Amino acid sequence: MPKHASVAALIALSSLTLTACQKSETPTAQNPTVSTASSAESTDKKTSSIARITLSNPSEFSRDDEPYMISFDELGMAAADSAALGFVHNGEPIASQRIDRDGDGEYDSLFTLLNIPAAAQITLEVHDDIEPPQGKKRTQAEISHKSGGAWEEDPEKPGKQVYVGGEFINVNELTPPPQHDDHSYFIRYEGPGIESDQVGYRIYLDRRNGFDIFGKKTHDMVLQNIGQDGFDSYHELSDWGMDILKVGSSVGAGGYGYWDGEKVVRVSDVEGWDTKILDNGELYSSFSIDYKNWKIANSTLNLKASLSMHGGSRLVHTRLELSQPLDNLAIGLVKHPGTELIEGNVDITGKAYTYVASWGKQTLNDDHLGMALLFRNADRDEQTTDEHNYVSVMDAAGEDVDYYFLAAWEGEIDGLQSREDFVRYLEREAEKLTLPLRESVTTAHSEAQKIYPIDAAQALNWSKRLADSELERKTLSYHHDGWDVNRERDPKFEYDIVGLLPMAYDELNKVAPADDYAQVITKVTGSYINDKGEIGRYKLSNYNIDSVAPGRNLLRLYEQTGKEKFKIAADTLREQLEHHPKTTEGAFWHKQKYDSQLWLDGVYMGMPFLARYSVMFEDGASLEEVAKEFELTRKYLRDPNTGLYYHAWDEKKQQAWADSETGLSGYFWGRGMGWLAMALVDTLEIIPASETEIREPLLDMVKEMAADLKNYQDDKTGTWWQIMNMPNATGNYRESSATAMFTYFYAKAVHQGYLGEEYRPVAQKAYDGLVREFITVHADGKISLTNICYVAGLGFGRDGSYHYYMSEPVYENDPKGTGPFILAGVEMHKLLQP
Repeated sequence: MPKHASVAALIALSSLTLTACQKSETPTAQNPTVSTASSAESTDKKTSSIARITLSNPSEFSRDDEPYMISFDELGMAAADSAALGFVHNGEPIASQRIDRDGDGEYDSLFTLLNIPAAAQITLEVHDDIEPPQGKKRTQAEISHKSGGAWEEDPEKPGKQVYVGGEFINVNELTPPPQHDDHSYFIRYEGPGIESDQVGYRIYLDRRNGFDIFGKKTHDMVLQNIGQDGFDSYHELSDWGMDILKVGSSVGAGGYGYWDGEKVVRVSDVEGWDTKILDNGELYSSFSIDYKNWKIANSTLNLKASLSMHGGSRLVHTRLELSQPLDNLAIGLVKHPGTELIEGNVDITGKAYTYVASWGKQTLNDDHLGMALLFRNADRDEQTTDEHNYVSVMDAAGEDVDYYFLAAWEGEIDGLQSREDFVRYLEREAEKLTLPLRESVTTAHSEAQKIYPIDAAQALNWSKRLADSELERKTLSYHHDGWDVNRERDPKFEYDIVGLLPMAYDELNKVAPADDYAQVITKVTGSYINDKGEIGRYKLSNYNIDSVAPGRNLLRLYEQTGKEKFKIAADTLREQLEHHPKTTEGAFWHKQKYDSQLWLDGVYMGMPFLARYSVMFEDGASLEEVAKEFELTRKYLRDPNTGLYYHAWDEKKQQAWADSETGLSGYFWGRGMGWLAMALVDTLEIIPASETEIREPLLDMVKEMAADLKNYQDDKTGTWWQIMNMPNATGNYRESSATAMFTYFYAKAVHQGYLGEEYRPVAQKAYDGLVREFITVHADGKISLTNICYVAGLGFGRDGSYHYYMSEPVYENDPKGTGPFILAGVEMHKLLQP
């Protein structure tokens, strides 16, 4: 019996059970097609659905052969129970494949390919008792070497060994013997190969480590036939295509090495190579190469490369993992005479993809070829060249690099014939990587643990479960000497990892005391403060208001421990606010480098701290300034027509993102308004009730905002959208961190009496929706919060356009979402207690 058959009754209650005999509908924009071969014939058999997945195309062009994968862990199942898993669309099984995404030798994800028209949506089911239909093989990965012969000295090159005799055999893994070198005739086409129905590639498994291209004139798989008769035939044009690239002394088409300041040093000085085929499937194939003891830059390290392709694509996803950090890791393209270097847009957000490419007559067939590297904008440190290569020097993000390479040959079927066609193609590929499919997943495993409406005990339990899960995953790694896994850098004294998240644990500890929760604020925030009260990785002269937010925790630590160093550190932040630059009327700039700009999130970063510090040490002398900040924010950022708040305002009206007449940014960003909503209720909690005149404008804002926010709450789910007033815009999505912040706002405001009881149902609907839409329960019992906007800002490559807000990555378990979720559960627990 399949693992999930026992929950069939519960699945039926949640409307997840489907009957596989439903007829397929005619493909439309609302009902896109799948890209694989024909579905299996309808039967009367009922199949149990363990997940429903809604996917939306965020682009204004069709996505053909769009990859989609979901992990077994997210589905709530173990790999051992995945043998009969498959995707169903419109009641029919579609081609799918289990894959080994992390390369550990065990299947961990379910994969498929989809055709989705522009701005369209598709619904898939995952079933655990179906046989996916078999279609035409569209990818392949292989490694083949000779067996049955012998190593002999090359009569033409004394000291060099060649393999004589024997037959080629395909294997799943290979460690070449020490005598193997280039043209030793041991490995068929000299290394592992990978191909899709568009193009093929080979990687030399020797000291050259070059990346070569097999241009294809067919959509059939060809690697299995290449090189069977030796090393020369595939250099000549044949019916299937040919080896089209002269690699020479370069890294070839997307290879990697080390930039020594003058040239790329290839991965040559190693003790050996291990290569392994990880997947060799119909839709997706991959392999890895382990380079042992690479001697480079006065150090010795191991390098693992994992390369994968899927059907319908020219791209190879390349992931490099280093055993220790290495600056100046380089990736590149061979630089042939007469070729043109083409660079993509770099005036974009750091997490958006851009490209560097070459175009020209650069094949062995003397025809046009385009090659490209695609990577996140912030991952490249430098673009340069050497004698043989166009070189991109990368930021290894600690110990890894992630990028794509591709080749587009004019000799392909429907090949790209011009530079203009090639650039248009690259722009779309970059957008597809930047804007992955919008995803909403409901699993039977998760739904079995959710009961609605959520009561006080359950709300507290959800906060504890996410807090516990994040403690296991990464919370304590945010200490001063740790690692910021979200930003892939050393952690800084920042608002989310050092401020918001530890504070959430501290609040949770007040209602659910536990040593693990109590210690977070000390182990994380406290680790940045030395015995002199100096703050690590903080610079006052930056006048960055984001850096003030952790000051709330310093005040808590001073109260909890009585240690003077925390008071001294808090004094430093107070000094920053004393001299912090302001607009003409006195609103704090967001940062020194953001000249004359008031940002919505800055109110949360600075005002609760200033209010608390003033009450503790200034007898409330700064509370009027605190209230003024809120009033100025309302004056300049609130739109009277919608009641929503714009992200930012430029007093000088000089920024590219600012309206030339109003100075306002263009859109209502959900989390920006969420920061303001939390700031209001947190600051009101600090200002003494006796200060009625100071509190009045804030209370008015709470009531006004509560009414306005309700108008933009998604009626079906109770959640809020990334761009709040554009639910139907292409690419827009329901966003969890804003939803958590608004839930916290309503729950705390009702509980504290700032709002009336008429808003209790709004808080309940929001919290139920937060859990229903965004909480995933994993197979091991840990939970995750999904659909968190990574970040949003303005300027420095962030143009404030709608496309910009869509281009920031959507993460799970980012502290900007997990912190508010924990806090929302705590406040709902207080509100819902009898």
